[in-house]
Amino acid sequence: MPAVPQVRVVTIKDVARSARVSVATVSRVFNSSNLVNGETLTRVQDAARRMGYVPHVGARNLVTRRTHTIGVLLPDLYGEFFSEIIRGIDQTAHRRGYHLLVSSAREAGEPFEAALSAMRGRVDGLILMSPYLDSETFRRTLTHGYPVVLLSCAPGVTSCDSLSIANYEGARAITRHLAAQGHRRIAMILGAAGNYDAAERLRGYQAAVAEEALAGDAELLIPGDFSEASGHAAAERILSLAGRPTAVFAANDCMAIGALSRFREAGLRVPEDIAIAGFDDIPMARYVHPALTSVSVDISVLGERATARLLDALHQPAPREPVHETLPTTLVVRRSCGAQRT
Repeated sequence: MPAVPQVRVVTIKDVARSARVSVATVSRVFNSSNLVNGETLTRVQDAARRMGYVPHVGARNLVTRRTHTIGVLLPDLYGEFFSEIIRGIDQTAHRRGYHLLVSSAREAGEPFEAALSAMRGRVDGLILMSPYLDSETFRRTLTHGYPVVLLSCAPGVTSCDSLSIANYEGARAITRHLAAQGHRRIAMILGAAGNYDAAERLRGYQAAVAEEALAGDAELLIPGDFSEASGHAAAERILSLAGRPTAVFAANDCMAIGALSRFREAGLRVPEDIAIAGFDDIPMARYVHPALTSVSVDISVLGERATARLLDALHQPAPREPVHETLPTTLVVRRSCGAQRT
């Protein structure tokens, strides 16, 4: 029987010898340390690639007490908004040698806490977006010694980095824009109840209604939950109003697209018979017909910045002051509001 050839496993010592550096330097490279200069980093990576070296993840984790995994907990995983956030997080994490553990928690209480519990010991840090989070929930569930970055959570937790969107300013701007086109009865399709972003967008709409002396009838506030189906149902309700509005602001683009579909089914022309605008400027917004006026948020950048903040915290063990940042919004005018024919 012919002898079975022995496959020699390339070790960290082999890589160090080939790259003419110490074993400690190779270890730093594969642990994403910022103590290795660019030329040395390139030399070690080239040697490892040439020799087919693959770090032993289990052994590395035992030594570093790290998993090189980031936890991401979102209120939902459906739709372009969340996929764009995950895309920004994943691209930034991948560049820094980290993987993602992604989950969702649509409800407060046990489902939320169970999702957090499932991540303990499996992640080095957490990016969290939750409409349910308050300071008491944070204290009870998120004091586990790893860094946390909050996305679009209600204010109150100040002990960790946070990023939010200029929801109030964006909603106020788009409502005033519709008013500037001559609309006096502007309906709003609301976001999910209890959601911080939704509440801030409603507040911005109401500020513009007061400033522009627009109709403030309670019937112009239509329930929604951020889904296309709720936008479609909201449009059905708008069609039944005796004093039908001439314009609609939906608290996100998905609801605006659902409403747009129902209006067209009913034979209404957009924007000639009724104008419509959304919020978030998801990629699909520019491809529906007519193209959707929206409040633009660079959603993937939101994910990128959150990840960069988290990884900086992981590699800066010294205590530092939390950073709280609000990303600006931009009004993007397209044909659905009647102000632009492109």
